[in-house]
Amino acid sequence: MMARSPALLLPCRELDTASAINGLDGARAQGTVTSPSPLLIHTVKNQRSILALAVSSSNIYAGTQGGELLTWSLETYELLHTVAAHRGSILCLFLSQDGRLLFSSAGDAIVNVWCTKTLDRLYSIYSTYDVGDVFCIAYSSALQTTYLGAQNTSIQWYDLSQRDNRPPPNLAFHPAQRSHRFFDSKGPGGVSTPRPAPPGEPRVFGGQELEIDEEHIWQYAHYGYVYCMLLARGLNANEADEETLISGGGDGTIKLWRLDRSASGAIEDPVSLENGDDSILALALDGTFLYSGRLEGDINVWDLDTRQLIRRVKAHTVDVLTVAVGHGLLFSGGANGYVKKFNQRYECISRWKAHDELILASAVASHNGKDILVTGGNDDCVAIWDIGDCIKQPSKLPRTSNEQLIDSLAKLVSYRTVSSKPEYAEDCRRGASCLRSLFKRFGATTEMLNTEDNMNPIVFARFNGKPTQEKPGKKILFYGHYDVIAAENEQQKWIVDPFNMQGINGYLYGRGVSDNKGPVLAALYAVADLVAEQKLVSDVVFIIEGEEECGSRGFERAIKKNKHVIGDIDWILLANSYWLNDDYPCLTYGLRGVVHATVQVESDRPDLHSGVDGSHLMDEAVKDLVMLLATLSGPNGRVKIPGFYTPVLPVTEAENERYDAISKILLQRNPELGDAETLTASLKARWREPSLTIHRFKTSGPANSTIIPHVASAVLSMRIVPDQETAKIQQAMTTYLELQFQKLHSSNKLTVKIDHQAEPWLGDPENQIFQTLEEAILQVWGPIGHGRRGSVPTSKVSNSLPSPTKTSANGLTSAKHVHATSSTLTNGSDHASQATADTANSIARCQSEDNSSKTTQKPLYIREGGSIPAIRFLEKEFNAPAAHLPCGQASDCAHLDNERLRLSNLYRSREIFKKVFSELPLK
Repeated sequence: MMARSPALLLPCRELDTASAINGLDGARAQGTVTSPSPLLIHTVKNQRSILALAVSSSNIYAGTQGGELLTWSLETYELLHTVAAHRGSILCLFLSQDGRLLFSSAGDAIVNVWCTKTLDRLYSIYSTYDVGDVFCIAYSSALQTTYLGAQNTSIQWYDLSQRDNRPPPNLAFHPAQRSHRFFDSKGPGGVSTPRPAPPGEPRVFGGQELEIDEEHIWQYAHYGYVYCMLLARGLNANEADEETLISGGGDGTIKLWRLDRSASGAIEDPVSLENGDDSILALALDGTFLYSGRLEGDINVWDLDTRQLIRRVKAHTVDVLTVAVGHGLLFSGGANGYVKKFNQRYECISRWKAHDELILASAVASHNGKDILVTGGNDDCVAIWDIGDCIKQPSKLPRTSNEQLIDSLAKLVSYRTVSSKPEYAEDCRRGASCLRSLFKRFGATTEMLNTEDNMNPIVFARFNGKPTQEKPGKKILFYGHYDVIAAENEQQKWIVDPFNMQGINGYLYGRGVSDNKGPVLAALYAVADLVAEQKLVSDVVFIIEGEEECGSRGFERAIKKNKHVIGDIDWILLANSYWLNDDYPCLTYGLRGVVHATVQVESDRPDLHSGVDGSHLMDEAVKDLVMLLATLSGPNGRVKIPGFYTPVLPVTEAENERYDAISKILLQRNPELGDAETLTASLKARWREPSLTIHRFKTSGPANSTIIPHVASAVLSMRIVPDQETAKIQQAMTTYLELQFQKLHSSNKLTVKIDHQAEPWLGDPENQIFQTLEEAILQVWGPIGHGRRGSVPTSKVSNSLPSPTKTSANGLTSAKHVHATSSTLTNGSDHASQATADTANSIARCQSEDNSSKTTQKPLYIREGGSIPAIRFLEKEFNAPAAHLPCGQASDCAHLDNERLRLSNLYRSREIFKKVFSELPLK
């Protein structure tokens, strides 16, 4: 499919305000909008205007103003290739009928032919004449002939089947070698100044150079630029398979050309269709009906059987730069960024703003049963629209398709399931109900498990398996949560509405897409696949809570109360974390626990004025609190509570090997992280060693600098590790604080309140569930970590670690190393950069990748410093081991602005879950 337009030559004249449809007599017909605008599925962004598009069954190809040829996957919208294809703007793309060849033409007077699988250049076709810009291309697979329409008003062609029979070209006539009549003209004294080599990125090389025969040129095919062309079959009643070339030009004429099979597809016997004086900027064909987009906003409709103009549609009040047809609908794009949709009676049934400025290209296509419209513009964007609602026919999508998964996730994200804010309690209930209805839809038995104090309910669902053996398969429990962190977006830092999920550059943006709604639905759809295929061999139970972000309030009691409903469990699986970086899949086998506490010091006196009552004789609450907290830790953050480190397990040899593997891989991708020893120590400190953090202070009285508060409190947490028991840590901390407070001999009162606790968890990487997950990851992701990259090329952000020594303003030097953090491990993912590829870097990366050197790399086995309260509780309650599959990347920004999840991670997580749910029960 192909569409292009020379819109750079055409100014935008006015706003589009009309939707009238005129017949030949000029009478105004009714053109009311009767259907909604299509749903925007995804947006991919670039740094240059998109001038040309072609869409295959699996990919989107785009040509840019800078001469780059870009390829995106229709499945994941990831950027697959970036090729510096031409030295001028790419003006047209054309796919061969079998989808194996892609043709591109540009302002450099060259037509390149590409292999669609590898994007290697196969041929480079040029004319010995100065043709100027090559505006359009068509290719006849039957004749193996390429046709091009040029700025010099000619149509030229090349028979690829004869390429090896022709004499070798004289490269002195190649457009890159010829003198330019203006820039290379001689100046005073008859001397011309040599042009410097074109600046910028390296250009692609390779392929066979092909020179057009001088006899394969029709000069003055139009009395104006040849803007557009296409091939039609069956216009000759006597020869149904005969093809006709149709061209449109700046002279306002459409011409139908017969193709001579015996003369390398030569064009002959043109028939002219007069359209008036306005240029023909775009053509589209639907059977024998031809649509031409013109200057000043008209679309002419021709019946090619009778060669009659049957309708003139006043589509826009600005130039029509692109037209596309499909499924009985006509789509037109104007020079003001609006798309209009017309039915078969040529009534405008919808109009929407598709791009900020000019719409330069469009194409109608289908992918996985979904009908789409793809548009490109000079706002540097390619937009993919779902036009399925426009088509009066049953949906061709299976209920468990990836498209349905995305639709379900978008709906679930739209509910503001913020558990920490009472004003969203109703949304939380609606979100839980939405999730439960999805389980029901795929055949699960479901129930809402109530929690104490009217907290958000737990969604329980069971899919009943069909054992294939006499011995029933082992049962799997999947745990997740549907509640999310608040995202008010008051400071407008989000690039999308956080509760209106949008796809940009291969990522889904929205609150909860990564934490944890996306992974939950990936697991749900994986089970639904097995149910549909009748391959679910054992029960899979889902427990999805709504209070995880608030410490799983009421969760434990609700599970204990309903344990008879849940039944026996053999394995526990969750997916509530992220990769260590953006490249390597991981498996999490350990989490730290946490004890949150509030330490408060209170005086019997009211708030006082420091100038009136302040003295060394007064025991001030803030002073006592500061001195007390200072006793909790010493240099290097070492916690002083007696016996705090005693239960900490020593590092095993196997664990050291895992850390060494992690450090090696991280340093390969990001050498700025420092040396391996320091990085390993940093990871151990964050994952397997306990720590203490003071989060914030709070005081009574007005917020000014003259008050002596009578109450001062601080919130702190202790991250604890396996074999440190929460009850003993709480008691040891409380006892220690009380003892240290007594040493102050203060008249104030100390209160220590435990706000929340979660036990640490340590899994066994050698058990069956982890080994099954590892096998599934290797099968789904393939060779890991060899040049795979995200689809959002980001600007370079320096994340190098500070030097091991730091000098303060007073000259004191600290030898303490600043450890790696989550932000440095992601190497500075820049969410504001929604654009495009660095072409030079892309080519360099492609050239440096050697597929033959790929080896199988196991996923990284990691631990994490955070806490999930439910995981250790579920292990104890059901006497079943747990495993943790991170679905997202390190740069997903969970809990932060612009939370996102890469589509390929979502889809592949679904595949991994499917393999685990089908294979683990039989082990």
